[in-house]
Amino acid sequence: MNTREFLARCFEAERPKFVRVLKAVPADQLGYRPHPRSTSAGDLVWLLASELRDACVLIDSGEVSFQMKPAPPLSEAIAAYERNAAELAPRLAKLDEAAWERTARFLVEGKVAWEAPLGEMLWGFLFDAIHHRGQLSTYLRPMGAKVPSIYGPSADDPGE
Repeated sequence: MNTREFLARCFEAERPKFVRVLKAVPADQLGYRPHPRSTSAGDLVWLLASELRDACVLIDSGEVSFQMKPAPPLSEAIAAYERNAAELAPRLAKLDEAAWERTARFLVEGKVAWEAPLGEMLWGFLFDAIHHRGQLSTYLRPMGAKVPSIYGPSADDPGE
């Protein structure tokens, strides 16, 4: 298995874990943030959904411009996550070595914030998403929700 195949396999393995965490977020607690400088729960859910769309754009064009837009209601954000994940999977499967190695650019406010081979950037997207999923999972109990099993049992969920 090469690194492209491994990324696709890791993405597919993480996908249901993301959905479990997203579905655990209480719809009436989207404004929750543990500190004034922390990102709100709703914005984290939307970031996770949007990041997958950005990965699709990145694969298709080699460049993506990050723009955080206002978060929709929770059900719409989760549906967007699932739709974007379904669109990303076949793109990952079709990547060849030349595409994997081509330079990709991540723009913020029109300026290059990150330039790297596409494969490296896609791994970075996955790691960033896992980081933000962990951040969101720490919000769940203070919001009155249960933490789902992610990499094994939690105190709230014995897992599958």
